[in-house]
Amino acid sequence: MNLALMNALGWALVHFLWEGAVLALLPVPFTRVTARMRYTAACVSLFAMPLAFAATFLRYWGAPGTLVARRTIQQLSGNAGLSSAANDWGASAGPVWAWIVPLWMAGVTIFYVRSLGGWVAARRLRDRGVAALSGWQQRLEGLRARLGVTRAVTILESYLAEVPVVIGYFRPVILLPAGIATGLSTEQVEALLIHELAHIRRRDYLVNLLQSAVEGLLFYHPAVWWVSGVIRTEREHCCDDTVVALNGDARGYARALAALETTRAPQAAMAATGGSLVRRVRRLLRQTEGPQGSPVSIIAAAILLAGAAAILPAWQQQPQTPYKKWVTEDVAYIITDEERAAFSNLKTDAERERFIEQFWLRRDPTPGTPENEFKQEHYRRIAYANQHFSDTDVAGWKTDRGRIYIVYGPPDEKEIHPSGNPPNEQWLYHLIEGVGNNVVIEFVLDGGHMRMTHDPHAPPPKK
Repeated sequence: MNLALMNALGWALVHFLWEGAVLALLPVPFTRVTARMRYTAACVSLFAMPLAFAATFLRYWGAPGTLVARRTIQQLSGNAGLSSAANDWGASAGPVWAWIVPLWMAGVTIFYVRSLGGWVAARRLRDRGVAALSGWQQRLEGLRARLGVTRAVTILESYLAEVPVVIGYFRPVILLPAGIATGLSTEQVEALLIHELAHIRRRDYLVNLLQSAVEGLLFYHPAVWWVSGVIRTEREHCCDDTVVALNGDARGYARALAALETTRAPQAAMAATGGSLVRRVRRLLRQTEGPQGSPVSIIAAAILLAGAAAILPAWQQQPQTPYKKWVTEDVAYIITDEERAAFSNLKTDAERERFIEQFWLRRDPTPGTPENEFKQEHYRRIAYANQHFSDTDVAGWKTDRGRIYIVYGPPDEKEIHPSGNPPNEQWLYHLIEGVGNNVVIEFVLDGGHMRMTHDPHAPPPKK
C-alpha cells in the first residue's frame, strides 16, 4: 500500500479514538427529552463520526509537504547508508501502521460482508413463502392515508417471518407472520401496522442501511456501537409514540407488543419488536424506570477518558509537517539566518519546493551532475549521528556530539577516556574554516549526557 495513504489512514484511525468519544457525548444532554429529540441527536452524532474520520484522513493525506516528504524518503531509501534518516522521515507510518491498517481493512470487509448477508436474507424473506393477505390491503391504504405516507405499500402474509417487518425503501412491503391477523384483534393488528408505516414515513429503512455502513467502517470504536444502539432504541420509541398519538390506546398497543414473539428479523428489516420489548412496554404503560441520565453520562465519560488515554501518546508523537521538519531538523545546523527568515516568509508549497531545490543547488560541489555530494554527505552524517550518539531520551542529531559531527564531519583524531573524572572525549580537527587550525573540541559526561565544554565558534574565554 502507498506509504502516504497508509500513514493517513493510520493517523485517522488513531485520532478517531478521541473524536468518536467526543461525538458520543452529543446525545447525553437529551436523555430527559422526547424520543424524537434523542433520536435526532444520536443520528447527528453517529453520522458526524465518518465525517470526522474523513476530515482527519484528508488532513494527513493532503497535508502540506506530502510531496517533498515522499520524494525525500525515496531519495534517502535509495542509499543504504541513509536508512536511518529515511526511517526518521517515515517513522509515523512505520511498523505500527503496517499491521493496524490491514487489520482495520479486514474488519471492515467482514462487517460489510455480514451486512450484505443480512440484506440478502431480508430480500429472500420478502420474496419467498409469502401470500396476499385478504381484506387487509384496503385497511392498510386507509392507515397510510391517515399517516400521510405517500409511497405505495404492499402488505403480505409470510410463512417465514415471525414478527411484523417492513422491507424495502422504494417499494416497501410489510410482512405479517402467518396467523397473526386472526390471532390478534383488529385494533391490535392495526396498531402494529401503524408502527411499520411510521418506519416507512420516517425513512428508517434507508437510515438503518446508512447506520450499518458507519458501523462497519468504524467498527473498532465502542462509542459507535453505543450511539447506534441509542438510535435503534429511540427509533422504536418514536414509532410507538406515533401509534399512541394516532389511536390513543397505549395499553392495547402494549398488549399487542407483549403478544408477539421477541425473535428479531434480519438486520436490514424494520421490526415491530425492535429495541428492548420489556422497556418499550413499560414506557407505554408509563412505568417509571428511574433516571436515565446518570448511567449514560458515566458511560460517555468513560468512553471519552479511554479515548483520551489511548490518543495521548500518539498525539505527543505526532510528526511535524515535512517542510517544518526540514527547516527545524534536517538543515537546522547548516541553514543561515537569512535563509531561515526567507523560508518562513514563503506562502505556498510550490515556493517551498523551489527554495529547497535551490538550497541544495547552492551547496552542490559539482553542479550539473545527477548527484549532489553535499546533500548525500549531509544526510549520511545525520544517519551516523542518530545511530552512534543517541541517548535514552535525546535523538543523536540533537546531542552536542551529533551537532558537531553534522556540521564538521568526522574528526581527524579522537581520544576517548571512559575512565576519566569525569569521562570525556577530545575531537581534533586539523582545520575548521572560519575557526582555525588544530581545533580540539571536548565533550564531558554531565548528567548522563556528553556535553561540549566550549563551542569552537564562540570567542575564547577571557583570562
